[in-house]
Amino acid sequence: MATFDRRTLLGILGGSGAALAGSLPFQAFAWDRPPPYNVEPNPKFTTSPFTLGVASGDPASDGFVIWTRLAPEPLDPHGGMPRRQMLVDWEVATDAKFGNIVKSGKSMAMPELAHAVHVEVAGLQPNRPYWYRFMIAGEQSQVGKSQTLPALGASLDRVRFAAAGCQYYELGYFTAWKYIAQEPVDFVFHYGDYIYEGAGAKFATGDNYGNNPPPLRYHVGNELYSIDDYRARYSQYKTDPDLQAAHAACPWFVSFDDHEIDNNWAGNIDENESPPEIFALRKSMALQAYYENMPLRKTSLPIGGHMQMFRSAQYGDLLNAFILDTRQYRSNQAYFDLASPQGPDVFAANRSIMGDRQEAWLFDGLSRSTTRWNLIAQQVLLMNLLYQRKDSTERVAGMDTWAGYMHSRRRLLDHIDKHRPGNVVTVSGDAHLHFAGDLIQDNGDGRPISAEFSATSVTSGADGTGDQNTRVQAAMSGNPELKAITDKRGYLLCDVTRDVWKADMKIIDKVTEPNGALSSYARFEVEHGKPGIKRV
Repeated sequence: MATFDRRTLLGILGGSGAALAGSLPFQAFAWDRPPPYNVEPNPKFTTSPFTLGVASGDPASDGFVIWTRLAPEPLDPHGGMPRRQMLVDWEVATDAKFGNIVKSGKSMAMPELAHAVHVEVAGLQPNRPYWYRFMIAGEQSQVGKSQTLPALGASLDRVRFAAAGCQYYELGYFTAWKYIAQEPVDFVFHYGDYIYEGAGAKFATGDNYGNNPPPLRYHVGNELYSIDDYRARYSQYKTDPDLQAAHAACPWFVSFDDHEIDNNWAGNIDENESPPEIFALRKSMALQAYYENMPLRKTSLPIGGHMQMFRSAQYGDLLNAFILDTRQYRSNQAYFDLASPQGPDVFAANRSIMGDRQEAWLFDGLSRSTTRWNLIAQQVLLMNLLYQRKDSTERVAGMDTWAGYMHSRRRLLDHIDKHRPGNVVTVSGDAHLHFAGDLIQDNGDGRPISAEFSATSVTSGADGTGDQNTRVQAAMSGNPELKAITDKRGYLLCDVTRDVWKADMKIIDKVTEPNGALSSYARFEVEHGKPGIKRV
C-alpha cells in the first residue's frame, strides 16, 4: 500500500502548480484528513496505457485543459485498469522536443472517472503554442499541441477554426479528422454526435437515402445503457488514429448533441418517452462517460445529472465565441419529433430550445461583446427551412431543429438584429449535409439578419450523393435564403479576419474507403457590417 506523509502529499498537490486539484472533480484533500490509501505504489503495464491518445481543450489566455485516459485494454469496460488510483506525470513545454519545460506536475487517475486525467494548466503566456505529454511507469503518451488565447482585448488580425461532428463509426473512415489535423487552425469546434449509441450494425445499414451499404467497422456491444457501455464505446471511437491526430493537433471546444446519450433526446425526455426518472439514470451515466473522455474543465463535471456546457471564449478583440447547449434545457419536440407543418405548438411562447437561463446568458454576452465578430457555435440548424412533401403541396420543417422552436428563434434573431447586426455568424451541424445561408425572420421583411454555416458529418450518411438527390433539391426549392447545400462528408473551415469571415465547405469523395480525396465544394464570405453571405 502506498504511504504518504504530509510533506509528500503537499508536494503532489502544491508543487505541481495545483495540477492535482485541477484534475479532481472535487475540492483537493483537506489537510486534516488522512491521505488516500488506494494509490497503486508501483504501477506496471505490459502494453501502453495511452491507447486513447491525448487532447486539450477549453483554452484561456493563461492555459488550457490537457487530457488523457489510461486504458491498456481500451475495449474492456474499465480499460484493463486495476481499481486503484494512479499518479500520472505531465509536462508542458514551449517546444515539441521538450527542451524548455515550463510546467509539470502529477495528477491522479481515479477509477471513479475511468482513470481519466484532466489537468487545468495555468500560468502560461497568452497567444502562443505549447506542447504537452503524460508519463507513468516508464510509459509515455504521444505529444499533443495546444495554444493559449490572446489576452483580453489584444489586437488580433486572424482566427482560423474547423467545425465537424456526426462521426458514425460503422459507416465510414474518419478521414476528415486526418485532414483537420493538418489544417493550421487555432481550434476545433465539435458540434456533437461524437459517438452513436446504437447496437452493433443495427442502425448502420443505410445512408441518407436507403442505399444500404454494409457496415465497414462494427460497434462493439449492444445499445448503450450502462456507464460501462458508454465507456467502451468512447474507447472504440478514440482508438481511431485520425481522430487521435486531430485531438493532438490543437485545442478543442466540444459540445454534445443527441447520440452521446440517446437519439433526439430533449431535456428529461428520451426518444421513446420513457419515464423521466428512468431516463435520468441513463443520462447521468452517459454524461459522466462524456466528461471522462473529453478535455473539459472541472466546471463541466456532471453533478446531479446536469452538466454545465454553455460557455464562451474570447480571441482578443477579434472574436467572441459562444458555445451553446441545445439539448439539456429544450422543451420536448413538437408533433412527435416528426417532419411536420409548423403548427401552433412550434410558435408557443412556453417552449424553448435554450431555456431561460442560457438565453439570458447568451443575450447578455452578445449585448456586452466588444469584439469585431461574434460566433454562435451550436448543434442544430438555425435556418428555418421548409420542405415540400412528396406528392403534396404541404410544406414541413424538422422539429428537432430551431424550426421546431420558432419562439426561441425569433427572440434570438431579434436580439442579434437590435444589438449586433452584421457581426454575428452561426456555425452548426447535425443534419449530415453542408448548408450555407442567410438568417431571416420568418415574420419579418426578408432581409438578412445574420449568416449560418452548418457543417456536414464526418461519416454519417456514408459517401453521400452530392447534389443529385431529392433531399437537396427539396431544400433548395422555396428557400431563397439557402445559398448552398450538398450531401457529402467533410468539415467546415472558417478563416476570420477583421473585415471578412471566410467559410470553406470541405468535402471528401469517399469515406467508405480509406484516405478519400479532399476538395472544396463551395467558399463563402461575410463582410463585416453586412449580414448576408456571398459565394466566392
